Amino acid sequence: MARSLEIPASRIDWVHAQIREGILSREFAPGQALVEAELAQEFGVSKTPVREALKLLSSSGLVVFEPYKGATVRVPTRELAEQVIGVRSVLEPAAVELAVHRQNGQFEEAERLLVEAASLDGDNARAKLSVLNRRFHSELYRYCGNSLMVETLDGLRDRMALVSIQGWDASDSWAAEWDEHRNILQAAQDGNAGLAAELIKKHIESFGLRFDTMFDTA
Repeated sequence: MARSLEIPASRIDWVHAQIREGILSREFAPGQALVEAELAQEFGVSKTPVREALKLLSSSGLVVFEPYKGATVRVPTRELAEQVIGVRSVLEPAAVELAVHRQNGQFEEAERLLVEAASLDGDNARAKLSVLNRRFHSELYRYCGNSLMVETLDGLRDRMALVSIQGWDASDSWAAEWDEHRNILQAAQDGNAGLAAELIKKHIESFGLRFDTMFDTA
């Protein structure tokens, strides 16, 4: 992957973004060791911003620290998928329903994200689609008026991105998922809060059913 030659003032943020993109694009494979010295040399920075970036990625669920191994890319498992989907299937429909009641059909950014996703192509499309996927969902619930709901759901974003890419590697279902997104958005724009909540719940649960057999049982 080509690296940007310009490093912004916050080296930690820049390194964090580079490693995150590398994980979601599968440049860094699940289970791969993330060696501070090697990454520092690759990015042209000291080990300190790399170390801090790895801590942030551990907090968001993309990286794990193991004794005697250090930092490695998290391996998506059935257990991880079930936990993420379980939390989302309870909280997200409720948050979306609240947001629809408050927004009066105003979901312009969510609509823009759908258009952007439809234009994607190329080797990195899945990584970009996974990011757009979570941004789209966030745009539907972010105005729910409950900051704890938003914080909890946003905290699952990277884990869900990791699971989504694993799923799309096994089955190119993202086109069907984005059709479901269009139906959800239409219900939200129409102000039909109950239907939007019902569709988002089915959407989340169908993902779990679609990829139930693809994960390791670890």
